[in-house]
Amino acid sequence: MNGKSYDIIVVGGGFAGTAAAICAARRGRKVLLIEKYNCLGGAPAYGLVNPFMPYWTTSEDGKERIDLSRGLFREILQRLEQAGGLHKEDKCCFNEEVLKCVLLHMLEESGASVLFQAHVTGAEKENDRLTAVRVSGVSGDHLFSADYFIDATGDANLVFLAGFPYELGRKEDGFCQPMTLCFRLGNVQFQKNPYVFAEVQKLYKKYRAEGRIKNPREDVLLFHTVSKDVLHFNTTRVIRLDPTNVFDVTRAEIEAREQVFELYEFLRENFEEFKDCVLLSTAMQIGVRESRRIVGLHMLTEEEIVACTRFEDSVAVCNYDIDIHDPDGSGTSHYFFPAGKYYTIPYRCLIPQGAHNLLAAGRCVSATHEAQASLRIMPTCCNLGEAAGIAAAIAAESKRDVNEINVKTLQDALVQSGAKIF
Repeated sequence: MNGKSYDIIVVGGGFAGTAAAICAARRGRKVLLIEKYNCLGGAPAYGLVNPFMPYWTTSEDGKERIDLSRGLFREILQRLEQAGGLHKEDKCCFNEEVLKCVLLHMLEESGASVLFQAHVTGAEKENDRLTAVRVSGVSGDHLFSADYFIDATGDANLVFLAGFPYELGRKEDGFCQPMTLCFRLGNVQFQKNPYVFAEVQKLYKKYRAEGRIKNPREDVLLFHTVSKDVLHFNTTRVIRLDPTNVFDVTRAEIEAREQVFELYEFLRENFEEFKDCVLLSTAMQIGVRESRRIVGLHMLTEEEIVACTRFEDSVAVCNYDIDIHDPDGSGTSHYFFPAGKYYTIPYRCLIPQGAHNLLAAGRCVSATHEAQASLRIMPTCCNLGEAAGIAAAIAAESKRDVNEINVKTLQDALVQSGAKIF
């Protein structure tokens, strides 16, 4: 196996990994970003996840909007808007194809290298220090070494391969939040009837009660898109399967695709507005809300985020609700933060226990099942990737372990980039 050596290797090209690679490279580090697919973007690129969930709060009187996800995420939004890829009104719906181009241009401008269609299959360590990753692709196997590594796979794959501790699912039974295959319907004439969506929900629930709908989800979750007459559906629900088990994931993909057609036919057969609709696309991979989570130097808990805890080593803030799709069946529970309230995420949540030169970023950081249900959204994952990339660069500059860097230096760099950390 042949390969090259880098200052920092980032595994996973979603929002967290792309942000990490860009921010580390902008500080002059030699960076390689390894991505298993052919583009950047992660969940929206291969899972059709859209739109951005709310990444802001309001003042207590409700008159002022306060953005919580800033820094590099705000720059991405600006680039998306300039390229015509962001919804002009809500600033949340976006065009995934434009996003792929925007992220790639930003990565190239930063000076980072990228390797597509590459799967990390192994990790090499010496005394709990990661030294290299094994990568498999169409040209065979390769070995890439680095001084520092960032796991932005979402599934904590690199942490798992390197043998560091992790948790999976909720505490009582290990079940993760359900997997969902997103899909799009085109040529939907929903403008004809402003009440059609309420009618869809009513009939769907009736059919479920009668056993005519197999999908265990309690309602139909759909969104408008940047395209006229196109609706986005995030409503299939596959439960009690392990998103880190390839055999379970195969079953999930099959079951979810059957649910797509079940809903497609239900809508066409029962609603005039959908009678000529077209199934435009399904995601190339089933969406995963939760899988492995690292066991870090600190594990963020539900109690801490509900208390809106301010950690001294905070690197990101969030107030998205604790949004738990029932891992065992129907129903979705929520805890919504009051206006003007939010919590912080400490840097220690990015550091796997026992690791010297490895960080995690994105939805796989150290948090309980409940806390992860809030921080897992794309804007927050981008913020965590930005923090991880800058932290790894600072560690490389100072030749220190990731848990030994000056956190104040990291926080100052985040603030200078426009991020909100307190």
